[in-house]
Amino acid sequence: MTELKQFRLPDVGEGLTEAEIVTWHVKPGDLVEDGQVIVDIEAAKGVVELPSPWDGVVTRLLAEEGQTVDVGAPIIAIQVGAAAGEPAASGSAQADNAERAVVTPPAPADQSASGEPPQRQAVLVGYGVKASATTRRARKVTAGRTETAEVPTLQDTPAEPGTGTARALAKPPVRKLAKDLGISLAELTGSGPDGSITRDDVHRAASDTTARSAEIVNGNGAAAATSPAAPSRGGETRIPVRGVRKHMAAAMVASAFTAPHVTEFLQVDVTETMAALRRVRDLPEFSGLRVSPLLFVARALVVAAGRHPLINSSWDEAAQEIVVKGYVNLGIAVASDRGLLVPNVKDAGRLSLPELARGLQDLAETARSGKATPADLSGGTITITNVGVFGVDGGTPILTPGEAAILAFGQVRDVPWVVDGQLAVRAACTLSLSFDHRVVDGELGSAVLRDVGAMLSDPVRMLAWS
Repeated sequence: MTELKQFRLPDVGEGLTEAEIVTWHVKPGDLVEDGQVIVDIEAAKGVVELPSPWDGVVTRLLAEEGQTVDVGAPIIAIQVGAAAGEPAASGSAQADNAERAVVTPPAPADQSASGEPPQRQAVLVGYGVKASATTRRARKVTAGRTETAEVPTLQDTPAEPGTGTARALAKPPVRKLAKDLGISLAELTGSGPDGSITRDDVHRAASDTTARSAEIVNGNGAAAATSPAAPSRGGETRIPVRGVRKHMAAAMVASAFTAPHVTEFLQVDVTETMAALRRVRDLPEFSGLRVSPLLFVARALVVAAGRHPLINSSWDEAAQEIVVKGYVNLGIAVASDRGLLVPNVKDAGRLSLPELARGLQDLAETARSGKATPADLSGGTITITNVGVFGVDGGTPILTPGEAAILAFGQVRDVPWVVDGQLAVRAACTLSLSFDHRVVDGELGSAVLRDVGAMLSDPVRMLAWS
């Protein structure tokens, strides 16, 4: 016996209210197994893979790629108990049930004793009905009978307010796309079912905009980029702020205007570190790893945090306490197509140098591929941002929320340097340490920056101070 079930968008992170459908890995008619990844969603902290909770056959996808869906809304219908090769929909009655499952939520348990029907609520973003504006219409003719429902569907054509003209047929994501691109749906001829307007119709109407710009505005995050294509001459390109980018923006504003920032700078001779780096790359323990100067900077900051524990702490506003962490979860700022991510290497202070190198490499690859999990992105205690890879010497980094310090590591380049009273050419870089002045005073911040610089000038100090 089979049963049609809906999988509703779960809360994959504390406080999550909505997420964007990024990529479907299944389609109607596909067999799925319990635990099989069926969809990628973008939540506040990154892209998350959602597995199927059941074995069965996909009957319908209830949300499109690029669509933002509320937590608790159904996103896919699965025929549970279907045998291999069994069709996804066995008859019109089951199809009707699937359709009703999308638009008709169950009656609330607290329905009044008077028998008065409860207020109806939409169960999927852009679908369902408004409580005060239901309409009654013939929905479907099946086996010579007509069924009705008090629910408008995508094929309804209510008059536009004030005009009396029929409203164009289009799904909510298509309407949003048209709005973002400045396209009037009323002027388009739809090529979809029943003359409905599709994404392709909107894109064709926006032919003066580059395909790349349209893809960004569409909101399909899998193709979004940090540097969008230039708008057409005299035009504009709008990039929806959602998911990781929205979370990043809110977090940076909160951090900048909550914690009093102080930034100190130190230029360091890293010639010996670069020589050590070349030797390390030849060791068998680092075979298969891309070892960069960031590895030594990371080790130096972890050692410095051990010598000065207060730098590895956070401010608890509610309790009016400083929380000093006895472990170092080292965050690394990573630029991805979806925005700035800060995954962290858990308990970095307990890792050997090869283990730390592996952790840094795996973390960066995972984040750039968009597969960083909420666990990867949570629980950091102190952060490094490597601005040197962009050819930048330094800056004033903003604290990662919940942390007391962040170290910016600038590009390594040859500069004139005085060594033993003689002018020489040395490899040097600039370190920038921003810290929360509620927690870290100038003396402590200076001591941490000085120690990191000393270890990069003479890597042997890392062994002596570890």
